[in-house]
Amino acid sequence: MFDIGLNLTSSQFAKDRDEVVTRAFDAGVKGLLLTGTNLHESQQAQQLARRYEYCWSTAGVHPHDSSSWVDNSAEVIYTLAKTEEVVAIGECGLDFNRNFSTPAEQESAFTAQLALAAELEMPVFMHCRDAHKRFLTLLEPWLDKLPGAVLHCFTGSRQEALDCLGRGLYLGITGWICDERRGLELRELLPVIPAQHLLLETDAPYLLPRDLSPKPASRRNEPAYLAHIAERVAYWRGEDPQWLAAQTDDNVRRLFGVQF
Repeated sequence: MFDIGLNLTSSQFAKDRDEVVTRAFDAGVKGLLLTGTNLHESQQAQQLARRYEYCWSTAGVHPHDSSSWVDNSAEVIYTLAKTEEVVAIGECGLDFNRNFSTPAEQESAFTAQLALAAELEMPVFMHCRDAHKRFLTLLEPWLDKLPGAVLHCFTGSRQEALDCLGRGLYLGITGWICDERRGLELRELLPVIPAQHLLLETDAPYLLPRDLSPKPASRRNEPAYLAHIAERVAYWRGEDPQWLAAQTDDNVRRLFGVQF
């Protein structure tokens, strides 16, 4: 199992990062992709990926942080992308739910990062919330110039999933599906996703699976819980968990070019 979405730079892991990584590998996780959400955290993620074996990172600016995009932002990401630890550009995309950055700022930063990924011939690690139509409009002209793309933490509708899959995107699935209040629609559309386009992630420390038992006292999600997510995804897809884990591992190797 490979966790494609882990926010190891979060302050929630400040006191026990080493132990969190150790627990993940002890639980059967084979690799981790550390998410960069702004320039500073992208630099931190790259340093952490260098520190731990079988860890890699992304470099990019999240839509929430798009207002921080300046003239030299692309240069900083470009430099990070040339290191062996960074294997994707992102987390980038659109989030019109909260608009911590204006839609115009988000669209500008997203397009700039798509252009950078195309130039570097690197996959993109993307975010989309309440912006599906505009997200696809901006992404589509770049798809034939990118080696691959994943929409991480997918929580959209069946039609949105089909729209993304029809354009060759991978979809990252989290413990959101374990939420009996919010995750039922996503749970029902899991069989729609071809196994060859499915990736697994925790998005830790966020999105602790609600059906995890016993729950940690901290209520903090960890990559060690990826096995639980994988088992539930396999169950709702009617597949063997070990087979699905192997398939998603192959997808990771194909998309990000990593060996683990």
